[in-house]
Amino acid sequence: MTAPLHDTHAAGPGRALPDTQQGMRRRNLARVLHAVSAEGPLSRAAVASRIGLTRAAVSSLVDELIRSGLLEELGPERPGRVGRPGSALAVSGHGPAGIGAEIGVDHLAVCAVDLRGQVRARAERHVANRGRAPGPVIGELTELVHRVVAEAQGEGLWPAGLAVAVPGLVARDARTVVRAPNLDWHDIDLGALLPSAYPLTVDNEANFGALAELWLGDATPHDFLHVSAEIGIGAALVVAGGLLRGTRGFAGELGHVPVQPEGPLCPCGGRGCLEQYAGEEAVLRAAGLAPGEDRVGLLAGRAADGDEAVRRALREAGAALGVALTGAVNLLDPESVVLGGALSGLAPWLLPALEAELDRRTAGPACPVSVSRLGPEGPLLGAAHSVVRAVLDDPAAVAERA
Repeated sequence: MTAPLHDTHAAGPGRALPDTQQGMRRRNLARVLHAVSAEGPLSRAAVASRIGLTRAAVSSLVDELIRSGLLEELGPERPGRVGRPGSALAVSGHGPAGIGAEIGVDHLAVCAVDLRGQVRARAERHVANRGRAPGPVIGELTELVHRVVAEAQGEGLWPAGLAVAVPGLVARDARTVVRAPNLDWHDIDLGALLPSAYPLTVDNEANFGALAELWLGDATPHDFLHVSAEIGIGAALVVAGGLLRGTRGFAGELGHVPVQPEGPLCPCGGRGCLEQYAGEEAVLRAAGLAPGEDRVGLLAGRAADGDEAVRRALREAGAALGVALTGAVNLLDPESVVLGGALSGLAPWLLPALEAELDRRTAGPACPVSVSRLGPEGPLLGAAHSVVRAVLDDPAAVAERA
């Protein structure tokens, strides 16, 4: 059977539970946990009202979630409510945590997020990964994972899974990096290199960035095109609250859309790709600056100080982004475009030219463009929260592993 084109991930949250009595109970456990996560603290009666089950049924489900360490009782509800006060329920600040990791061209990062969505531990290392063999890179990442897991365990948390964001194409097995041009990796099975103690999901960094925007953004619509950039440029299309992945899972490679067919050679093998005009290194070259550790900070600082060469380079990058985005907007008709990653820090100088190209070239009404407040943290947070969402979607499975 062919895998669906439109999902969150074949190996991640959103998977269907069996339509049996046991499956129904598992779905109801998830409904209770989602309700408390979204609106808690709530009493049992309030949960029952929100999900349409009897108070007795909800009490049984709540007791199971408390035993599993996924919910905790905070004591009586605050006074002033009508009727007999119930005990307020909240998702646990202990128990399972999502471990998110990111492999960047020039950095590695890992964090632990609890069920309340709080980052409880974080580690990062600046290191040049371009052209390095996968083994040493994953070895350093594994050290960071162990450090973060140890810190999280010291706070009463345990890893429910590991999700890794990478700047490249990932197969539908959610572990194989098919191609990452800016790392020079091809057909690398990260599942064979990463710690086997945790359930693993590997995905493209733009996909995790889009999911972070969906779950954590301010009033983010359920249909949008998310664009993020560092050295490369990625995009992800969210439709009805899920990722549109394409047949092989490779949808969203906006950075390799040609904007000048005879332009500079790109690491992907093509010419004139968008990232050769709007990626961080391309903008630095156009501005006559040498790349450093904080490329975005350098560009933003120079632009804010009125450096005309930098401002011109950013205008040209914004125009190139607008050209590439016009094709995506005309083809896909998203409700909005969201700029994330490094682009968010450069938005004041990118947006005027970008929006001018969109307004001039889009066949229909202009597509609104907004800036993510998550910035470059989006992929890492999206990875960790994808594990948390998997816990909320099927708490019974997590309880079985605890």
